[in-house]
Amino acid sequence: MKKRILYIGNKLANKGNTITSIETLGEFLVKDGYSVLTVSSINNKLLRLLDMLWQTFTNRNSKDVVLIDTYSTQNFYFAVGVAKMCRVFKLEYIPILRGGNLPFRIEKSPQKSQKLFKGAKTNIAPSHYLLNAFKEKGYTNLTYIPNTIELKKYPYKKRETIKLNLLWVRSFSEIYSPKLALEIIEKLVSQNIQVSLCMVGPEKDGSLKECQEIVIQKKLPVTFTGLLSKEEWIDLSKDFDLFINTTNFDNTPVSVMEAMALGLPVISTNVGGIPYLIENGKTGVLVPSNNSQAFVDEIDALFNNPLKAIEISKNARIAVEKFDWEVVKGLWNNLLK
Repeated sequence: MKKRILYIGNKLANKGNTITSIETLGEFLVKDGYSVLTVSSINNKLLRLLDMLWQTFTNRNSKDVVLIDTYSTQNFYFAVGVAKMCRVFKLEYIPILRGGNLPFRIEKSPQKSQKLFKGAKTNIAPSHYLLNAFKEKGYTNLTYIPNTIELKKYPYKKRETIKLNLLWVRSFSEIYSPKLALEIIEKLVSQNIQVSLCMVGPEKDGSLKECQEIVIQKKLPVTFTGLLSKEEWIDLSKDFDLFINTTNFDNTPVSVMEAMALGLPVISTNVGGIPYLIENGKTGVLVPSNNSQAFVDEIDALFNNPLKAIEISKNARIAVEKFDWEVVKGLWNNLLK
């Protein structure tokens, strides 16, 4: 009999936020025969934490293991609280390391981190970046299981020519540096280059409103779609030729994996787990963070060398095949049996 799972995380897609791993991985595990209760979908942070703690308490005898999506910002304390309750009731728990800035969190909150991570059965590192970072901090109870996608849902499109129709997909949050994308467009426009940018994602911290104001003020060729469903943005991607990822901190973002699967050549900042996901010049292009000119130069290079862009696109699709659920589920089954 497969283990009964309580999965704790931010289940907020129905509240206007992007889909998170609890909603995708949770569904994958259910399809594979596991009994999974996912928590919580409450929007208010305090009430969401209380719901997570209450569900952990009430399910302490009916679940075999608790999976906890663990982030590096305020939501870090959700994991701390749930893990403490698990230890009190001797309930096995497994943090899944989601936050790209978790190494900094370990330094900032050393005692809480030690109790959380060392008290776990194991800690799931979805990237070699976090796996290595946690090893350097002295943690040994680690298991590498990458983020996963259902590859058959991402039709590969071969782009015979490259037009400068750029796509950006992320929540509008300062840590993802959406205004850098606007700087890139502004520089391209100033060179009389015909370019367009579509930015897909919901508001997070006021960054979307700021970006919209900049676009109006500077009359930039940028459109905003707001939040789209996975199916909607996959369909939208057919109209674009390059994908840019401007983040300052990252783990192994699913949106970048998805772009690679769809055949969109990716130009990304070289931060966090990105260089473990993208091989520079082979499966994508890496540039320094906070450097709009580096983006402009690489966009121009791919535009003028479409054969290189096609090669990167093909290599990227092959590279993400190892993240397909049909491959990754074996790692989860080995862990949870």
